[in-house]
Amino acid sequence: MAEKIVGVIGGSGLYEMEGLEDVQTVSLTTPFGEPSDSFVVGHLEGVKIAFLPRHGRGHRISPSALNFRANIYAMKLLGVQWIIGVSAVGSMKESLHPGDMVIPNQYIDRTIHRQNTFFSDGIVCHISFGDPVCPVLSQILFQAGKEAGATVQKDGTYLCIEGPQFSTRAESRLYRTWGVDIIGMTNLPEAKLAREAEICYSTIAFVTDYDCWHEEAEDVSVGEILRILAQSSKIAKSAIRSAVKHLPEKRECICATALKYALITGKKMVPEKTKKDLEPIIGKYL
Repeated sequence: MAEKIVGVIGGSGLYEMEGLEDVQTVSLTTPFGEPSDSFVVGHLEGVKIAFLPRHGRGHRISPSALNFRANIYAMKLLGVQWIIGVSAVGSMKESLHPGDMVIPNQYIDRTIHRQNTFFSDGIVCHISFGDPVCPVLSQILFQAGKEAGATVQKDGTYLCIEGPQFSTRAESRLYRTWGVDIIGMTNLPEAKLAREAEICYSTIAFVTDYDCWHEEAEDVSVGEILRILAQSSKIAKSAIRSAVKHLPEKRECICATALKYALITGKKMVPEKTKKDLEPIIGKYL
């Protein structure tokens, strides 16, 4: 049986993973360009980890400029079967306070400038995305968050906006009427691409602010967000350490076979270059 390999994508405030053993730095190239940075690969609690800072070391890359396809493709090249994303989000509900953790299970996509699929050059694929995160991984992260001492909400809707600007008050109030729980800028198309790559995906989202809808709370400020993230990053690392120990040996979730009935284009019609570029993702089906 193949070794379990867990990818961790660190968001704002989580730029490294302490406690890794047998550490090495791995730089990769992909048909879709360069990932955000080199990967730090090692073992945590006996499980192989591939860590990638989503915005690059030093937080150099804006949400809209992230090469999501390269990041997820590189994870696939490394043999990653599970991805734990860590994200900073705004709260859209009074009951979710700064410092709380949310494990979202639904998304609304308001991004407009991002490449959101691997399947475009002569091949068509329609994955099922009704349940956009891995239910097994989400449950494990929920339990791990509680073990780490966080106030955790399991399930919730993450609204992903383009950014990099925060919302206007009018937008924030509109989004509240949609019943969303949290708002962020990075989980899409990350989750979509992970599903296309048949990698299990779920997110640890830390609330840093009330966006700008809250009449009594101050408007979003980067300084306050960073202060809360410094506290939350310790909890995130503890939760990840706990979560990797509880991952099952065999994946039997919807993610592991997401492409089985999703590839529409006939095998003989797929261009050879596309076959070569996507071989790590679709090779077993061709």
